Amino acid sequence: MQNPQRSILLRGPRSGLTLLLVLAVYVLGVGGSGAAEPFVVIVNAANPASAMPAEELASAFLKKVQRWPQGDEIMPVDLTDESRIRESFSRLVLQKSTAAVKAYWQKMIFSGRQVPPPEKVSSADVVAFVRANRGGIGYVAADA
Repeated sequence: MQNPQRSILLRGPRSGLTLLLVLAVYVLGVGGSGAAEPFVVIVNAANPASAMPAEELASAFLKKVQRWPQGDEIMPVDLTDESRIRESFSRLVLQKSTAAVKAYWQKMIFSGRQVPPPEKVSSADVVAFVRANRGGIGYVAADA
């Protein structure tokens, strides 16, 4: 199920972060499990962005785009590849499995072009990273 016109809208500031609208992960299946893990995308509260098309979000996480429109460096952060939330994010936003994303990063590293975003073990760690970095962007469990 793809919707090329998807946009991720800002929902409002909270504790030094801005939450982006929850993607419709409840109704989309990931892999063979039949149910995706719900998640939200967060950015640092200092980020003035009010919406982000899904394609731009994917470009930020694949580091195809390096800067926010206001000039700050985009600093994406991932959960570890064992995370079901990461698998949901990868499939719904990046349109790839987590394994395919890891293969993409191996190619980028080998070619000397780019390194992957840092990986954090928990949603709390992602929140801390985004809160500490003006250009930070990440995704966390919807109930985090």
